[in-house]
Amino acid sequence: SNAEAMAECAATVLAVKPQVMRTVAEGLAPALDAHPQLVISIAAGIREADLDRWLGGGRAIVRCMPNTPALVRSGASGLHANARVSDAQRELAEHILRAVGLVVWVEQEAQIDAVTAVSGSGPAYFFLVMEAMTDAGERLGLERETARLLTLETALGAARLALESGEDVATLRERVTSKGGTTEAALRVLTEGGLPELFDEALKAAARRAAELADQLGADDT
Repeated sequence: SNAEAMAECAATVLAVKPQVMRTVAEGLAPALDAHPQLVISIAAGIREADLDRWLGGGRAIVRCMPNTPALVRSGASGLHANARVSDAQRELAEHILRAVGLVVWVEQEAQIDAVTAVSGSGPAYFFLVMEAMTDAGERLGLERETARLLTLETALGAARLALESGEDVATLRERVTSKGGTTEAALRVLTEGGLPELFDEALKAAARRAAELADQLGADDT
């Protein structure tokens, strides 16, 4: 049973769909009364106060927003701890989540909405860009598989260079953009087409929707 399993644990990770989190949490409350411990939630859109209420109150909770590259241990997770989480429990949460990639802490829970917009949903933005680049390469005459491999390796290499060089990405972009060259021509089209502004609006929309979902999921129907 959950109660028996939790008796042997220092932390419980809740990795269920947000729509069923309330039912699951309320079912775990008695076990947490008997065996108090850290609760790590990786359910999108569930605020700490709502989860704490469903768990019976007074719980140590870390809220985490991971992303799908965690499947290949290259994820990026944003974490926030409520006031009841001890330093040792913070270290435990970080140790657990580091197994699947980068871990960063945010100071305010509301910042999890921004984490959701940047990294939680972020892989889909890059997949869309890679899809568009592959399609464009094919239209330019490349075999689709060739265009796909070139696109994926370029994306991977660019990310690795940005991480390992320590340089600001704007500096790296400027360094590869020769005046009057091919890169400058391509970037001009993207910039004049409003790409930076589109990303700003897209991330705002994602963060706004994250907050809306949290409001809906946390509504007390009782």
